[in-house]
Amino acid sequence: MEKFILSANDIKESFVDNSIINADLFDCLDSIPNEYFDLIIIDPPYNLDKDFHGKKFSSMKSEAYEDYLRSWFYKVCDKLAPNGTLYMCGDWKCSSSMQRVIEERLSVINRITWQREKGRGAKSNWKNAMEDIWFAVKNSKNYYLDVESVKMKRKVIAPYKVDGKPKDWEETESGNFRITYPSNFWDDISIPFWSMPENTDHPTQKPEKLYAKLILASSKPGSKIFDPFLGSGTSAVVAHKLGRKYCGIEINREYCYWAVKRLMNAADDNSIQGYFDGVFWERNSLNAQKTNKSSEKSNKAKVQQILF
Repeated sequence: MEKFILSANDIKESFVDNSIINADLFDCLDSIPNEYFDLIIIDPPYNLDKDFHGKKFSSMKSEAYEDYLRSWFYKVCDKLAPNGTLYMCGDWKCSSSMQRVIEERLSVINRITWQREKGRGAKSNWKNAMEDIWFAVKNSKNYYLDVESVKMKRKVIAPYKVDGKPKDWEETESGNFRITYPSNFWDDISIPFWSMPENTDHPTQKPEKLYAKLILASSKPGSKIFDPFLGSGTSAVVAHKLGRKYCGIEINREYCYWAVKRLMNAADDNSIQGYFDGVFWERNSLNAQKTNKSSEKSNKAKVQQILF
């Protein structure tokens, strides 16, 4: 695994695509080319106390947290291509600080809110079950967004027909479904749990399905993607699975090992949980996906029998 992980000194000599860099962000940002990446995905430490397996982050006042964001965000923005897109993840406590800092350098286009179906209950507060993703660009007049690639397949609860035919939905062996355009509220994401192949011990791991939506919508095959807080490697793994190039920086060496292992596993299995047949499926719809896949194989077999 060692040969797959680069150091800050390695990239000072030569920067290469599809790299995992084990280094402090501040030690290697200057060695990464400016205006190089089509898409940047950032999942920085939120403004709370968190132990990242020995690397501890402490909460601070909002003003201090914004200064922390500025200490690296401006340089990260320099790495973004002129028509590039940047996404930054946050929670309710730090989201407003992130918006303020992002708008100092980029144009905010939207805020995505996604539902975390897992979370600890609290007796004196509402359960925290949502997170934000800020969608920002360098040039609000010229950026790439492919909504066709991130449509969602939803069950039709009350099927409506015109002249006896389905209106904007389809009947299938596994049920009635409608292909819908994506909104800025996502309620179809599953947090990685112990039986999922993508699961690691990272305390704030983002789901592959979540990042797949960002990557498909805001980059093309072959595009370059940068993640300055790589963690256990979700952005690199999903980029690889979807035919994009990646570069990630991670200070924790153990997390780099996890990322490399996931990339090696992706060579044999490029599937993404919840993404099948070119659409994103609702949470807990695995049986419908399997039925759809079985039906697809059966139809192909019938066609082959007719042709041959």
